[in-house]
Amino acid sequence: MTTTSPATEAAQTSVDPLNASDPYAREAQTFPVLNDDQIARLADYGKTEELEKGTVLFSRGDRGADFFLLLEGSIEIYEELGNGRTETITVHRKHQFTGELDLFNDRKILVGGRTGEDSKLVRLTRADFNRMSSTEQDIGEIIMRAFILRRSAFLLHNQAGVTLVDHGNTFNCLRIQRFLVRNGYPVRVLNDDDAARRKVIEGCRVDMNNLPAVVVPGDKVLQNPSTAELADELGLTEDIDEDHIFDLAVVGAGPSGLSAAVYAASENLDTIVIEEEAPGGQAGTSSKIENYLGFPTGISGQALAGRAWIQGQKFGAQFAIARAAEAIGKQGDSFEITIAGGARVRSRAVVLACGATYRKLSLENYEKYEGQGIHYAATAIEGQLCGDEEVIVVGGGNSAGQAAVFLSGFAAHVHVLVRQDGLAASMSDYLVRRIEQSSKITLHTNSEISELHGERLLNQVTWKNRKSGETSTRDVHNVFVMIGAVPNTKWLGDCVELDDHGFVKTGQASGSGAPRSPFATSIEGIFAVGDVRASSVKRVASGVGEGSVCISSIHQFMAERS
Repeated sequence: MTTTSPATEAAQTSVDPLNASDPYAREAQTFPVLNDDQIARLADYGKTEELEKGTVLFSRGDRGADFFLLLEGSIEIYEELGNGRTETITVHRKHQFTGELDLFNDRKILVGGRTGEDSKLVRLTRADFNRMSSTEQDIGEIIMRAFILRRSAFLLHNQAGVTLVDHGNTFNCLRIQRFLVRNGYPVRVLNDDDAARRKVIEGCRVDMNNLPAVVVPGDKVLQNPSTAELADELGLTEDIDEDHIFDLAVVGAGPSGLSAAVYAASENLDTIVIEEEAPGGQAGTSSKIENYLGFPTGISGQALAGRAWIQGQKFGAQFAIARAAEAIGKQGDSFEITIAGGARVRSRAVVLACGATYRKLSLENYEKYEGQGIHYAATAIEGQLCGDEEVIVVGGGNSAGQAAVFLSGFAAHVHVLVRQDGLAASMSDYLVRRIEQSSKITLHTNSEISELHGERLLNQVTWKNRKSGETSTRDVHNVFVMIGAVPNTKWLGDCVELDDHGFVKTGQASGSGAPRSPFATSIEGIFAVGDVRASSVKRVASGVGEGSVCISSIHQFMAERS
């Protein structure tokens, strides 16, 4: 049974044509019609087929779906609603094509496609599609833009995704929501006790004693799944051939790791990226980066990471998401990295771009409130929790400054606590000026949190002036801790030389003689870039630069061993 809901009709027919942020308002780019010349060139890469009405071309959950160009007839794109019901999202017609971002990877696709009438089309396999998009660059650009907009539409209109049911913004609810959002996966969150939530709970037999619950199309329910379990069920992880030896394994998908992956894959290196959570690393949680070259109005860390992630896939890089690296060793002429779940990745060279983990405050009951009032990121997800309330940002670096400015658009007031006499030593001037000029932000120097209060959730916070001893207690439910990070190197064991703070030594400091590369570690074939590297400049732009430049050293390393 096929239905079209009022919500979908609104998404398709009632969008504001002047609202450029809604992809359905940009029909010519989201669902472009190719011209005769483009059709002729594209058709040369595939096989023409004539199919009867109702022929299923691909289904939700398939991996490696083909690309279809419509010559005659129509193709319906639909999402599954459960109980055998489907809902049409859009209909492709003559000289339009199927697909969205998952055509660049081997994740499980989000939608199904079938012929709406007897149709004539051109089928391109994955190999055909990749060859076409890299050769016919003008067509490839049109397709890439359309794919990005289609996924953006899914996210904006909560289409083709999952439903997250909870009884409030609990730690695990935020964990799951953040993971899905950062991985570009559509999710509808039902927290309020309304008719929509009750319908899902009753229809899918959700266990209310084990929330949050993730309802997957097809009526499957995951009760408080781990991040890895969720990623496996939704097909966000790609199968890894443990016998295959990659040219390069990049550990970490922050700015430096993504940069390394893009440049390596674009230069024909067989590349895999291993990432514990989502593309972007800590930079992916930045609400707005305004001093990154080329973006005069700023760009969010998530948007920057998302673009780089798409670039890497476009050039053929494979991503192992929700799989933390746990150990590394040498196996003959290659390296072997053990990842969460026990799988192994083999490669000829390794780039360590594993960044750093968040520093925490040393306070009684601190862990109790993590995710229940204490946060390490300030994105739109967290911003929604702060409406018309006072919040605290702890830290004096750029991340703290960006968070304070961003949160001031949601909160009634933002208190910034720093242990120093001021901000200038560790924060960019443009952020210092904005904080000083904002009527919704107050800077408290020489101050630190001394107590946290609340039963299950954080309700009050006490801070103390370190010079005067004066204390203040406020009704605060959300604290954003941004006091730097420690290197994520424990998993390395004694594989490479580390400095006294746990950062990876490189270049002359690595103890490997006089290496030609400033990114070489104490072990030949292993390189380090970005925040995890000792003496690196902790900036997004420098991380991107290191990741790109490092690839020339890897080419040299491989050439010497060929």
